[in-house]
Amino acid sequence: MALLEMLQKYSTDEKCREILTKLRWPEGIRCPRCKEDRVCYLESRKQFECASCSYQFSVLTGTVFNDTHLPLEKWFAATYLLCEAKKGMSACQVQRTIGVSYKTAWYLCHRIRAAMAELDKPMLDGKVEIDETFVGGINKGRGRNRRLENKEIVIGIRQRNGELRLFHSKDVKAKTLAKYIRENVSEDVDVIFTDDYPSYPSAIKGAGVPSKKHKTINHKKEIYVMGDIHTNTVENAFSLFKRGVRGTWHHISAKHLAAYLEEMRFRFNRRKRSDLFIDALRHMITAPVLTFQKLTSNTAA
Repeated sequence: MALLEMLQKYSTDEKCREILTKLRWPEGIRCPRCKEDRVCYLESRKQFECASCSYQFSVLTGTVFNDTHLPLEKWFAATYLLCEAKKGMSACQVQRTIGVSYKTAWYLCHRIRAAMAELDKPMLDGKVEIDETFVGGINKGRGRNRRLENKEIVIGIRQRNGELRLFHSKDVKAKTLAKYIRENVSEDVDVIFTDDYPSYPSAIKGAGVPSKKHKTINHKKEIYVMGDIHTNTVENAFSLFKRGVRGTWHHISAKHLAAYLEEMRFRFNRRKRSDLFIDALRHMITAPVLTFQKLTSNTAA
């Protein structure tokens, strides 16, 4: 769907609510409190009322849209921009494009990202690549420890011709890597490809994957491809994310890095789907509420 087509199709609040209603209740409207399907529509309030428990609710109740004062047309425009921008869209650009304050744009983008974070993800199988990278500013000086100061660790797991996973990790120890492998890679995986980082053999063993299924490419010897043994596909995803950091967002705090990784993963895994925008709306209408207080608190992800 092109931008102009989307703007024409969802040009009013009524049209936006209509598609959200279909996405939230594909089998018919139900009360979110008691699950009763006998409801009536209060047109003046744009709400439904349950015939059983008298609870009044709208299609936005209990979703990322909850208590929003922003027109749904602007929500849809911002969602479209985040879906279609291959390297992401900054809050400043959203601010200028849809005509809102920076604070509103920043909060809006984070609410959309929160909806993109899926809880149920299928296990990766077949040929899987695992790699690590470091995100942050440039540190001058010699030595690995000096170069990695003040940088954040990102773990990438990608199934060839399949899905991508990105994680903000506290370290690259074998125990930490094993946890990500257990939670995301099937025990029946055909083969796992990694570079020669020393933690991987122990991590793969700790995850219950036989060592014979582990293939390594030796980057220290400047060997990057040996037959089908490489980590190039997951490194391509890293490259795309880093171009987004440098060229779009410019700076990402460690506190919110995981949210940006989820946005990139969501868009990357659906890059060939024609219903990317509608699928994003579907996640937004089923995602839980994200308040500004929770987003800005010290314990927020």
